[in-house]
Amino acid sequence: MDATQESEASPLGPLGGKFIYKKNKDGTINKNKVICTFCEKEFSYHRSSSSLTYHLNAKHFRTSSTSTATTASATVSSLRQPTLAKFGKRMSKVTTDKLTNSIAKWVAADCRPISIVEDEGLKEAFRIASSDSNFQLPSRTTVMKRIHQLYSHERTAKEELLAGACHVALTGDHWTSVSDHNYLGVTAHLIDVGWKLKSFALTASKTVTRHYADACAEQFDAVTKEWEIENKVTTIGTDSARNMVAAARQLPFQHIPCAAHMLQRTITVCLEDGSFDTALAKCRKIVGHFKHSPASMEELHLQQTALGQAREPLVQDVSTRWNSTLSMISRYLRNHEAVNATLATQKHKLATLTNLECDRLQKLEVVLEPCKYVTELLGGESYVSCSVLLPVLCHLNRVMDPTDEDPAYMIKFKTTFKKEIDARTANINNRWLKVASALDPRFKDLKSIHRKERDEVWTWIEEMLRGSEGGPAAPQPIEDEPAAKKSLLLLSSDSDSDSDMDEQEPLARYKAEPCIGMNECPLEWWAAHAGAYEKLSSLARKYLATPATSVPCERLFSLTDLPQRHVWRKEEVEVSSDQELCNQEVKSSVDQEDPDLLHLKEEPEELHSNVTALMSELNAKLQRRGVFVHETCSFVTAFMRKMQLLSRQLDSNTLTHMPTLKEAMPSADRLHCVDKAPSDVQLELKILQSDLMLAEHFKSASVLDFFSALKEEVFPHMKKHAQKMLVLFGSTYTL
Repeated sequence: MDATQESEASPLGPLGGKFIYKKNKDGTINKNKVICTFCEKEFSYHRSSSSLTYHLNAKHFRTSSTSTATTASATVSSLRQPTLAKFGKRMSKVTTDKLTNSIAKWVAADCRPISIVEDEGLKEAFRIASSDSNFQLPSRTTVMKRIHQLYSHERTAKEELLAGACHVALTGDHWTSVSDHNYLGVTAHLIDVGWKLKSFALTASKTVTRHYADACAEQFDAVTKEWEIENKVTTIGTDSARNMVAAARQLPFQHIPCAAHMLQRTITVCLEDGSFDTALAKCRKIVGHFKHSPASMEELHLQQTALGQAREPLVQDVSTRWNSTLSMISRYLRNHEAVNATLATQKHKLATLTNLECDRLQKLEVVLEPCKYVTELLGGESYVSCSVLLPVLCHLNRVMDPTDEDPAYMIKFKTTFKKEIDARTANINNRWLKVASALDPRFKDLKSIHRKERDEVWTWIEEMLRGSEGGPAAPQPIEDEPAAKKSLLLLSSDSDSDSDMDEQEPLARYKAEPCIGMNECPLEWWAAHAGAYEKLSSLARKYLATPATSVPCERLFSLTDLPQRHVWRKEEVEVSSDQELCNQEVKSSVDQEDPDLLHLKEEPEELHSNVTALMSELNAKLQRRGVFVHETCSFVTAFMRKMQLLSRQLDSNTLTHMPTLKEAMPSADRLHCVDKAPSDVQLELKILQSDLMLAEHFKSASVLDFFSALKEEVFPHMKKHAQKMLVLFGSTYTL
């Protein structure tokens, strides 16, 4: 074989691979012929590359330069000394995946923005915690994918849990966000095979239909069908709104009105009765004085420190925030001495509370404390609450019994409370609640209901055991114990029955069982005695899984940080919604001053959007930099005139004004009546109004340019007056 034709040689040619050797037909390489890799042109090669270099520079200069630079850069990079960071401790892939899942779960569960994974501070914190200086947070796309994966896994687990349950209870409610978006929330509650109470959300979806009863019923029914539990749902808990009550009547489930709503509404009615109006109004004014003044709050903290008290702010009550009135009273009374000492050093027009009024608030605090306890007790979702409702209502009735030491205003409050709570609980599902209390080993003595009604409750349960209302028995956990051992466990159950108890009916044996302590868990009792009462335990699963309130559903919106009006959260008692009350007061004052605008609140949403657009336009103008005081006045005057025009046209059923109002601009006439101007500029204003050239210049030029162009000898007073007025600004947004 010729020396220039080698079968084992590499085809890579001269000039760094920009030319390759030509292959012969038999597969050997001819080193006397080369081919350009850019244009595939063939050249003769005799160990001289001058002609090849000329070809590259003439035909492929830019391409060959880029390739050369890349090759050189790669060569330099390969020769560069590695840094210490490359040899540091690196996290394993398993640890990184676990961390990515944890971040995705944190973002989803705590409602964090996806962009948080791009924060440099968070990245630095993870690097320090992991001792990995090269650690990189997962991208937004990765986090979103993991969130969807976690949701799929969680939904599958919940579907399996619902599939294994025989009875499911629901709570539902509608909410409206600040941006006027409607949301439907539904939660599920059941007792699983291991006698553990499970509560979780089924949906928190956005809705677009109005909250009519028919629409609400259809939405609830759609949720049950989506999760395939329409034949397992026993109850649905909602508030006492008329649309919810009407929707519940259309559903095939038992309706459990929210007891917490009834209780809080009763308290509101009692407080509005007049006995505590003056004391509460003074207390709100004092609390508002400190809440709106950081300097006053700091002085209060200094007084608290001087008196040896904890530094804590006062709490303002909100009518829609449960237990907020009690929180305000308790915090004020606890800091009463420090508040008075602080107010004594300030100039104010506040009316302080007298000793008699403070005594009234103390008595009110005493009777509201049990109401707060009951609200918190019934609002739980991790323990049985339905069977507790009747006993706690009985307890509240005893607390509200008037005594001989009660003054007249407390007797009036307690009497009104008992009357209101009795009227509101008259429409509650008493049969369901009585059966639930009977199936709770803590309250099966039924002392919370009248003695004559107790036999009727046991009759209901006996009928359910004979019939099919109890439903099929729930699946029992798989155990490896032999049958003989199970029989011994059943015989050794905690019971004070006689020797012939085995021959009695299960219901009679259950009634003969002693009541357990109030601090013991009824589900643990049923887990230990389910084998002895198979049908009765199925009823217990059905009735004890029902929540006493709709708070679990409302807490769902609280966890998502959507605005709520009446959700209770134990850990949050401080209120920061003073602006809402202020807005309500401003709105009411505007309605009183301009009765012609009252009917605007009842018009369709199209009108609301137009009014909102005009208000937004006015707000934007008032917040601009460099707005003078006369311009502010013009803006507000123009806005009020638009509102009056809108009102008059609505009265005449003229609806074609909508596009016109959106495009309306304030009047360009900035000259006011001459008679209202200062006397020294009235003559100059007449001259100015008579000059058409100046009038045109006024419309096209800015205020400063216009007045600077006026002649000093013709308009001396006007220019002086303009200099005085134009240094004033209409708002503090200039700063």
